Amino acid sequence: MSAVLPGSTVGIMGGGQLGRMFALSARRMGYRVHTLSPDTDTPAGQISDLEIRAGFEDLDAVGDFARGVDVVTFEFENVPAAAAEHAARYAPVRPDGSVLHIAQHRVREKEFLSGAGFPVAPFRVVRSECELRDAVAAIGCPAVLKTAGFGYDGRGQAMVSRPEEAPAAWQSIGGGEAVLEGYIDFAREVSVVAARGMDGEFAHYGVVENRHRHHILDATLAPAAPHAEAVEIARAILEKLRVTGVLAVEFFIGRDGSAMVNELAPRPHNSGHFSIDACVTSQFEQQLRSVCGLPLGSTAQLRPAAMVNLLGDLWENGEPDWAAACAEPEVKLHLYGKSEPRRGRKMGHLTALGANPEAALERALKARRGVARCEMIESER
Repeated sequence: MSAVLPGSTVGIMGGGQLGRMFALSARRMGYRVHTLSPDTDTPAGQISDLEIRAGFEDLDAVGDFARGVDVVTFEFENVPAAAAEHAARYAPVRPDGSVLHIAQHRVREKEFLSGAGFPVAPFRVVRSECELRDAVAAIGCPAVLKTAGFGYDGRGQAMVSRPEEAPAAWQSIGGGEAVLEGYIDFAREVSVVAARGMDGEFAHYGVVENRHRHHILDATLAPAAPHAEAVEIARAILEKLRVTGVLAVEFFIGRDGSAMVNELAPRPHNSGHFSIDACVTSQFEQQLRSVCGLPLGSTAQLRPAAMVNLLGDLWENGEPDWAAACAEPEVKLHLYGKSEPRRGRKMGHLTALGANPEAALERALKARRGVARCEMIESER
């Protein structure tokens, strides 16, 4: 299958910040970019050659979009399978829609992982109050109840500390199809962002450590302590799914050092943003290279780095002081072009370089404190 070369047009389904950073890489390498999403003036659309506003359920619009590009990719996984299948009639879709179909639904994802022998937390599928009672009896407490679909950044999740809490927890997440997972007493959370080319070539960004606040990723340190098992599991997952593109695997690392898969994201990942400033090839350029059939780029990390998210909370005291971040010479500011800041909404990130990841993190946190126009923010106390 021939490569999609610079000068061609790549199509992005979705208009968020991941699409924006992908589009920046694509335009730098001479590609044109079209986006399709239900909104206008989106982060990705702002820098695309053509922004199409249409719902993913509008298959006529999806077909027109796909006919106008040379390859289609995704910037988030919650695109209906029917839309991916329809787009594939007119242009190559990478990764394949079947990968999204698995990763966008926790039941399918857990069943794929466990069925393939990958380590996951004990789980049971819940579709009724009877199944909920049976699941709690089988899994025990504490446990975590998660919606089967459309959950991210902690949304659609509820802790079940005691069996009697289960019914209320289920109602709090909508009372629909869900997964009850055994609670894992882990030592740390890590991820592996990796890419697989059309020819099966594999590249990864090593293991990075993720630190969360209110279930939202707050900071990533790169590199983390090496963990060969996590990298090999990530490689095996990409092979099993026959991914063409970028996929992130999130892990819990147990106190005994074992790795357990938490979630899959079949696209660039928040924890890979450091690669824009710290690696030879960013995760977004790697996504472009892989879906276009080009050789993968080097993932070598040039300096230790840390990334911290900038959430809408920072706007509560007025417009943040961006000059304060820019005053730190080894801190890079990335803003996503979102017009409306809201609590918990990812508005941008800072990446800092340093002698080691912890030093880089301290530098990034210092810059974020300055941006926030206050002495200390809650996530750093």
